[in-house]
Amino acid sequence: MLLYALTILVSAFLLFQVEPVIAKIILPWFGGSAAVWTVCLLFFQLVLLAGYAYAHAVVRYLKPRAQTMLHGTLLIASVVVLPIYPSQALKPAGTTDPTWGILTVLGLTVGLPYFLLSSTGPLLQAWYAREHKGGMPYRLYALSNAGSMFALLSYPVLFEPRLTTHEQTWTWSIAYAGFVLLCGFMAYRARSFSPLDAAIGGPAKKPEVRQYVMWLLLPATASMLLLAITNHISQNVAAIPFLWILPLSLYLLSFILCFESSGWYRRNPYLQLLAVALGSMAYGITVDTANVLPIWALLGIYGLGLFTCCMVCHGELARLKPDPKYLTHFYLTIAAGGALGGVFVALIAPHIFQSFYELQFGLVFCGVLILFALSLDPETARWFRGWRLVLPLVGAAATVYMGVYMGQNIRLQAMDSRVLLRNFYGALRVRDNGSEREFSTVRTLTNGTINHGEEYVNVAKRRMPTTYYGPHTGVGIAIREKQNKGAIRVGVVGLGTGTMAAYGRLGDYYRYYEINPLVPPITKGQFYFVPNCPAQLEIAMGDARLTMEREAPENFDLLVVDAFSSDAIPVHLLTSEAMALFFRHLRPDGVLAVHISNRYLDLQPVVESEAVALGKLTRTIDTEDDLPVDVFAATWVLVFAPDSGFNPPEFFESADIKSRRKIRMWTDNYSNLFQILKGRW
Repeated sequence: MLLYALTILVSAFLLFQVEPVIAKIILPWFGGSAAVWTVCLLFFQLVLLAGYAYAHAVVRYLKPRAQTMLHGTLLIASVVVLPIYPSQALKPAGTTDPTWGILTVLGLTVGLPYFLLSSTGPLLQAWYAREHKGGMPYRLYALSNAGSMFALLSYPVLFEPRLTTHEQTWTWSIAYAGFVLLCGFMAYRARSFSPLDAAIGGPAKKPEVRQYVMWLLLPATASMLLLAITNHISQNVAAIPFLWILPLSLYLLSFILCFESSGWYRRNPYLQLLAVALGSMAYGITVDTANVLPIWALLGIYGLGLFTCCMVCHGELARLKPDPKYLTHFYLTIAAGGALGGVFVALIAPHIFQSFYELQFGLVFCGVLILFALSLDPETARWFRGWRLVLPLVGAAATVYMGVYMGQNIRLQAMDSRVLLRNFYGALRVRDNGSEREFSTVRTLTNGTINHGEEYVNVAKRRMPTTYYGPHTGVGIAIREKQNKGAIRVGVVGLGTGTMAAYGRLGDYYRYYEINPLVPPITKGQFYFVPNCPAQLEIAMGDARLTMEREAPENFDLLVVDAFSSDAIPVHLLTSEAMALFFRHLRPDGVLAVHISNRYLDLQPVVESEAVALGKLTRTIDTEDDLPVDVFAATWVLVFAPDSGFNPPEFFESADIKSRRKIRMWTDNYSNLFQILKGRW
């Protein structure tokens, strides 16, 4: 058992350790969107399914010696792709949907190693059952998930803060080479084992069709909720990459507890807790909790809710475990269910829903499926007859009410919106907060719950800069100082509503960089900042970093970096290489204005450390709300050369704010969000 346990533990650790490593590396290639992680999860689920299918076919259709030869050959072949750092040649060049590009990069970089790691669990469990004459191997499945969870939890604590991404990939690659030796030895031992049917012997009850259906739908539901809740946290709570690990860890923990030999799942109290979890999350979706509750409370609601749902789904799944003879059937169907849930959230939902409605769908589907599963179980089928029918009726009524409640909220949101659109980069919504005839009515563009700009509807106020761009904010001070010298060239990373265009004058030049193809039509069709701007104005589509790397120097007088708002942080725009690139596009006396307003992360030391390394000066400008003119509290960092002559009067009226944090400088090869967490979440 020890060798089996060690091999499975190492494979599971490497299997899930590579996920955040490779996702972090390719995240900046595809715009830093939270959806990159969703597509990565989909890839890993699909390859996991392929690995389980391979294990099933090998065990069922090949003789032991042929199994050893095939698996050993693939293990040796997989070493050729090491180390797993993706080639720069795979960087995207266009502005098309990045989904297929992400899948291609992952497939070419980690596809074969991940495939073999995925097959290790079911394959070795089948070999264990053969060696021990039908011994039950399900505890090894729990051990596998324990190794996976440790890999996820250790990454942001042990590996990310200490190692660069190159060091992470080399460390993983060396560990994988060790796994190849260990797994190769296990395959060599298995060459002399009896075939699975002969080892188990005796009759085994064949699973019924309805068991296969439940083996598919229960893990599909848990997978759907995992990805949907991860999306919700990333888009509406905080798009912080290390928080992606929390839902996946809770998902794996439920597998561990449910498939541990004695099993921790009990219908009482988990069915009651399921009702509370579904109701709490349904309420949380329909209320703007992100601006009311601290992040730890929100993570508690969705984290505990996901854990409860997964415990029930995986607990009911564990109750349906088959005889070891059908072990690979079981695992293959589970993997297919996980992939099905991932395909729905990552590929289907963005094309059938106008916003992030897959979580609402998943909650209702979970309630319906569990009621269906209970109706099929002989132990609980009695609840669906006679006077006991009141219990499932109450559950069904509650599920229907939850669906109607969330559906009504979706309908009201649609009625209250001028535009509802969705793609890979998020869900965009345009709405007015009053009648167009009212003097104070503003039109707002949001992505999830993040405000991407507002504009007064009244024609007399349309040219007023609003939100984070007011005249007394850091960027307002910078542009006014530059305008005193005549016509200027301005670069803006992030289009939004185009609020910076409110400062445009005849003779000025404004160049926007925008990655989301849905934004320009909205900016030009629903708002007036860009269409009415008297300056010459261009919009360059694609990731700003990649686009600027290909461009000749633009000689901007002012470059504004505001591709993130509130909590969405594209890390690749905050590295030392990014800052050097920005200054390549600025005149010698140009100013870089970086918007760092954020609820959870202190970005000031990140910008300051990079500015010092480049020999630049910084000035942090904090301003408060000015609600009568729709200007929000904002924090901007202005970066400029010591001999630039940039010294507006406002600098004399306030002392510069220097961060007390001392951090390791961020580069394209290293970043650590833990070190800049604010004290209060």
